[in-house]
Amino acid sequence: MRSYSGPSDLRAMQALTQRLGPRGSRWHIGELVWDRHQHPGRDASLPTALWERDGEVAAWAWLERPAELKLHHDPAHPGLVEDVLRWFDEVAEGDSRTVVVLDAETGLIETLRRHGYREDTAPGPFFVHLRRALAALPEPRVPAGYTLRHVRDARDAGIRAAAHRAAFSRPGAPSKVTGAAYERLMGIWPYRNELDWLVEAPGGTPAAFCLVWADEHNREAVLEPVGTDPGHRRRGLASAAILAALRTARDLGMETARVAARGDDAYPSARATYASVGFRRAGRNVTYVR
Repeated sequence: MRSYSGPSDLRAMQALTQRLGPRGSRWHIGELVWDRHQHPGRDASLPTALWERDGEVAAWAWLERPAELKLHHDPAHPGLVEDVLRWFDEVAEGDSRTVVVLDAETGLIETLRRHGYREDTAPGPFFVHLRRALAALPEPRVPAGYTLRHVRDARDAGIRAAAHRAAFSRPGAPSKVTGAAYERLMGIWPYRNELDWLVEAPGGTPAAFCLVWADEHNREAVLEPVGTDPGHRRRGLASAAILAALRTARDLGMETARVAARGDDAYPSARATYASVGFRRAGRNVTYVR
């Protein structure tokens, strides 16, 4: 086991995720970038470890403080999960532990159960995985006065970050995404500006967006994130951005796309948007606690 040391280790973590393919876990190479780099300084704030076998990373894990584990491991080395859980116990705070996995990760789930973890069946938020093929995609359309375009270069980082803050800030909980953080994220593989789409309102104010990440090896794209300014919702703007980004991904060789959306009834709008552009349920995240 070794501790995370920066960009080269992120690429090593992505290499494992890409090698194993996107269907057997909750991770995609693009989600790793977004999850770790969306906020200033977030990547450096996450205790992270990597385990190697035969010169390749065979497992990685990080701690979301105080006590949530995020991990991915090669099923060919099942014993590594034991090592990951021991590391988790060493770095986590307090007495409780939480691990979120995809329901298809049956081997990982069995190991968690042997270590005293139990599925959290209490009502509450959870995420479903939705997937669609990219062979037939409708033409994106926006209302009169709105403009649909992709991000051009780093000069758009501030606009793109402002769109994210407008979509995801809540009273008392503003989004931490900044222009500087977004510009840095734009320089991390596999970000591509032609897969980052904006809808602008009359006057040029950003109103909605969709960022797609492409895994060329597995030919699967992932949407992360997608959002709309509350003042511009219910006009089909996010759907237009999604379709534009997916059509570009298809032109780049992607064959399927996935997105994670809230699956509980407390937040149905995003799930409904994805369903309207052809996404269907393919799995769900499950929380295990000890």
